[in-house]
Formats: sequence, structure tokens, C-alpha cells
Amino acid sequence: MPAWRRFRPTLWPTLFTVPALLVLIGLGTWQVDRLQWKSHLIGTFDARMAEAPVPPPVAIEDMEKWRFRRVEPQGVFQHTKEILLTGRTFEGSAGFHVLTPLLLKDGRIVIVNRGWVPEKLHNRDSRPETLPQGLQTIQGIVRQDKRRGTFVPDNEPQNEVWLYVDTEQMAKHREIYPVAPYYVDAIRPPGPYVLPIGASTMVAVRNEHLQYALTWYLLAATLLVIYVIYHYRPEDDLAGGSDGGESEA
Repeated sequence: MPAWRRFRPTLWPTLFTVPALLVLIGLGTWQVDRLQWKSHLIGTFDARMAEAPVPPPVAIEDMEKWRFRRVEPQGVFQHTKEILLTGRTFEGSAGFHVLTPLLLKDGRIVIVNRGWVPEKLHNRDSRPETLPQGLQTIQGIVRQDKRRGTFVPDNEPQNEVWLYVDTEQMAKHREIYPVAPYYVDAIRPPGPYVLPIGASTMVAVRNEHLQYALTWYLLAATLLVIYVIYHYRPEDDLAGGSDGGESEA
């Protein structure tokens, strides 16, 4: 007859499995949260790309209401005050993003990220075709400044090393006032690429958090199944293990 089986946890496998399960489930839940956040971000971007452009705001009290809003500033570029963001790539090629102050008709200044240029065109004098003169109308997207990755070091204005946009810091270094507390990503015009290569209106953000979440949850389920199978043993084994076995007289 088949032996009866019982579930009897043991100490050390339990001490390993319980924390591991909590970690795996926590990672899966974190990826679900990231999925919801990124889906909302992509939805917001798509919705605001479909809206008509508006004049750039004087000030922004709630960035969430303005993030990715399309704006249409008009002004004159101050090319002698431009700043290059280093470490930018386009289709695998290294280069810079060209940030140029735009002097608006009302005297305000908005910093415009005009787009990417290759490393060989670092010097402004080597690309006169990228320096439009006179009144310009820009199609752009409102972006929040002072946002940088966790491991991105500080800007070094004294060495002209700029790794992220800080409008206040840039305004002080270039002596441009009054500057808007945000910046604008210029939108790439349709047709062949023209330097500087501006931002796209298509979302290029990876959103694979659902796959990541399922992976973590599957690992947690697999670990739990292994744990249960390991401890679901015949009662004869349990009896023998409980008293160390019997010896005959």
C-alpha cells in the first residue's frame, strides 16, 4: 500500500525560503508599480503630443500639468551663449546636445535643447549651418530641469562639462536673465535629418515591466513548489527521522 504523506517543514530550508519568497514577491510588485507608472507616462506623452501648441508659460507651479506640453516660443537664439550637454548619442554615434538660450519678444529667456550634433562638430564655428539668425519659431516640448540619474556626477561649469540641465546654474554661468525655470526640447521637423537633430514626437521608452514582474512571480512560485515538494514526505520517513530509528535488542 502507498505510504501516507504529510507536510512537515524543517528549520533551515524554511529560514532560507521565507525571506527569498518575500524578496521575489516584492520585486514582482515593484515591477507592477513601475509598469503602471510608465504606462501613465506614455499615455500622458501621447495625449499631450496630440494637443495644439501654446505659448511658453512664464512660470510653472505644477510641473505635472506642463510636462510634455507642446509649446511654440518665438525669439532670437543667443548662439554665443550656447551650452553643450556631453555624453549624448544618436543611433550609436557619440555627440552632444546643443542648448541655446532663446530671447523671447517680452525679454524672457527660454533655454532650448535644439538637439544632437556629432563630436566632430563640438566647435560652434565648424557648423555655421546650425546657427539660424533672426526671429525663429520653435515647436517644442516642456521639460523639467535638474533631473539626473542616480550615478550622474555634478556639472562642472568651470570646465564646460555639462551632464544634465540646470537652468539656474546655466543662467548664472552664461549671465542670461531672466531665464525660465524649465527648458524646451525642440521637436524634430519631418523629412531628412537636419542638424541639430531634435526630439521625436514618438515614445521611445522601453516598457517591459510586465515581463519582469511575471519573471519574479514565476521564480517565487517555483521556489514555493520546490519547498512544498521537499517537505511533503511519507510518514515512515518522518517517523524514522523523528526518533533517529530503533535498534533491536
